[in-house]
Amino acid sequence: MSFDQVKAHLIEQLKPFLMEDDFEDLFEQLTADENSTDRFLLKMELNRLSTKCNRVIDLRDKSNLPCSTFVFDKQTHFLDEPAIASFKAAVSRYKNLYTLGAYEEVMAEHKRRLQTVQVEGIKESVKDEFIIPGIVLGTYYNRSEERMNYSVHITVSQIGKIDVEGSTLDLSVNGARIRLSAKHGLDTRKPLLIKLTELSDEYYYEDLQQGIEYQIIDIEEDNDAHILRLKRNTISEPLSKLLAKLIRDYKYRYKVDVNEVFSNTLGLGYESHLLPHLRHLPLFLNGTNNQLTHALLSPENQAIKSYFTDENDVCQLSHTLTEARLERHLAEPNAPQHHLLYCFTHQVKHTTYFYSATLYELNNHSLKNLFFKFGAKKNSWRVFKLSSIVIDKLRGYKAAIIPGDDSHYSPLVEQQLALYEHVIYLSDLTTEEGRVRYQNVQSQATPNLLKVFAQKKASISHIKFATLAFAERRQEPRYSFKTEISIQQDGQSIVGHSQDISTKGFQVIMPSPSSFNGEKLVWLGFPKLQSLAGKTQLHNLPYKLVMQRNNGQQLHLVAAQSKEAHTGVTFMNRLIIHNEEKLKQLSESGERTSELSDGLKNLVMRKLPATPFFIEKTQKSAKISAIAISSERDPVAELFAANSKESLTYDLTPLFENGFFKKHIIDFIRRTRSHQEMMHVDFYLHLIRRSRGTFGLKCVTKDSLTSQSEQIDFIKTGQQVGRFVALRMFVGVTGKPDLKYIQQERKYISQHAAHKAKQLEEKLWYTIGVGEIMDITAEVLHRDLGTNIS
Repeated sequence: MSFDQVKAHLIEQLKPFLMEDDFEDLFEQLTADENSTDRFLLKMELNRLSTKCNRVIDLRDKSNLPCSTFVFDKQTHFLDEPAIASFKAAVSRYKNLYTLGAYEEVMAEHKRRLQTVQVEGIKESVKDEFIIPGIVLGTYYNRSEERMNYSVHITVSQIGKIDVEGSTLDLSVNGARIRLSAKHGLDTRKPLLIKLTELSDEYYYEDLQQGIEYQIIDIEEDNDAHILRLKRNTISEPLSKLLAKLIRDYKYRYKVDVNEVFSNTLGLGYESHLLPHLRHLPLFLNGTNNQLTHALLSPENQAIKSYFTDENDVCQLSHTLTEARLERHLAEPNAPQHHLLYCFTHQVKHTTYFYSATLYELNNHSLKNLFFKFGAKKNSWRVFKLSSIVIDKLRGYKAAIIPGDDSHYSPLVEQQLALYEHVIYLSDLTTEEGRVRYQNVQSQATPNLLKVFAQKKASISHIKFATLAFAERRQEPRYSFKTEISIQQDGQSIVGHSQDISTKGFQVIMPSPSSFNGEKLVWLGFPKLQSLAGKTQLHNLPYKLVMQRNNGQQLHLVAAQSKEAHTGVTFMNRLIIHNEEKLKQLSESGERTSELSDGLKNLVMRKLPATPFFIEKTQKSAKISAIAISSERDPVAELFAANSKESLTYDLTPLFENGFFKKHIIDFIRRTRSHQEMMHVDFYLHLIRRSRGTFGLKCVTKDSLTSQSEQIDFIKTGQQVGRFVALRMFVGVTGKPDLKYIQQERKYISQHAAHKAKQLEEKLWYTIGVGEIMDITAEVLHRDLGTNIS
């Protein structure tokens, strides 16, 4: 054994006797085998440890536990509970003196405890890495009054019961939260009389001293205490004014409770990250005439609108989602035969003809295989899913967050929103692999028979499209305008047509998928507009490709910047100025339009057709920070709630374990920008029946099942052991948070809790990704098993 080991062992043996009278004798006995040099070093170290210490121990910024003041020998320390215990134990070894040895023992024990906590925390965090808290979106209730964090001593009385002492946690004019001992013995069904016994003289009013009557509306357990949420029973205007004055006067002496405002504002902030990536097209059904009258556009769902827009810039969606189809869907909203919709288009002499059918209609015709075989061979083949919600008109339309805020829009907008009975969501489920499988069905019938599924052409657009307020980030108005545009890059040349224009850019629809390099410039020409340009040449104009969607069939282009005036920008500016009255502006302005857009957005957020989640940057990597749910039932979220121990938490481990999150999600976010399209991954799940009604989850990615036969075998096995579920996960990258959208709420929070406002901003800035999980089981079963699902 080395001297250092012997030294440490001897010091521990000798410490308890350092201050004893016979210490020298004990030292001689225990060090008899050591040489004089080592004995000298030991004596020096023991003398150092027994030296009186004047150092103050302050663990307030070094501990993971709350610290309190601890006074010893007229010296004040700031210690957590374990440190107080180790301090008392350490000084007892030095005859109740605070020595350098006692100081070092306390600090060493604190360091050991933190290391243990850290190791346990790492183990727990790895184990629980994908157990995610839920956050409710789309349900934001504001208080009509401010609630103040105000702790004051109270006496609680009830007829036939002994008075109970307690304290308030927060207080408002018409309610309160109080803390009582869990052994309070009160009848929670009967009213309570509460006296505020610690108010200053200026608030010594007789009404307060007689007590205020409250009714218990909720009880929460907190270790050995009960937290009671109360509603005031007594209707007294003078008492209301007195309580309002109390809260107003104490407002800046005590904290206003901003927890609800914080949670709701965080929800709105998450919305601003999510909605620019809204892939589903929400349409609003007017209950008075059963017509779809409005839709809400985001950058991600414009491809659906473009798909249903014909050569005359007329939207044909009203003739796709016919009254009969909507009636059948709303009668049975969960029936796959009424929510699966198949479409393709056919071009004849520059005229686009639309063909569509629901699964219900195809099941009732002998032409289903022909429809799939012929339609799926076209690039225009699409598979859509219809979903819907009933609008609860008893809930307010406006998200009023701050206490006392007006919870209504202007009367005209409120009247408009009240007309809607349902929100109909149209979601694109099309994949290239699925398109190949649909066209592999057998049919010898002639395509002319498909005329029965041809849509009538609408001559005007019956649906008005509103734009999400914070999704519209252009600095200039856009106009609906259709013209031919030729695009060239590296020898590749394709002619498409513009969907909309602005002075600096275009949205272009291509006739088939394209693969232009987004890092290089493209060169544009406008053959149909050359006659309007005179001597100005409208070809080989440099533009930058900022976004490609739908396999390159939808392009967003902006003029390439240079020191010289851009010919295309100059021409388009002149074209728009001279024809402004004829052109239809898409990004309208005005308070009423903005209010309507915001109201439609709030209706959409009540229940989305997929379950969103958010990804947050961490110090070393990233994590899933929250899964968004609504106040209504969410079958997808429920799949992952079963194995979670706490309420409102969801165990997503089956989806993200074994490195999938890092390899597929984090890597995608690192190489992708916010304006780029979301990527998707399909998961196949077995819900395996277990005892007592529970189930287990077995989850694989569809791509890990390398052949169609292997995928079909997995589906059939799932049906045998319990239930098969197919989920599609989309992931996209978020941009900068739209703090302007929540400006008023942030200002209110910062006034009353600056640290909360900072926490809110950090939470939104750290959010780097957004995703959603959608149930696609019905489409997979019908496509791969040919199941006639009812």
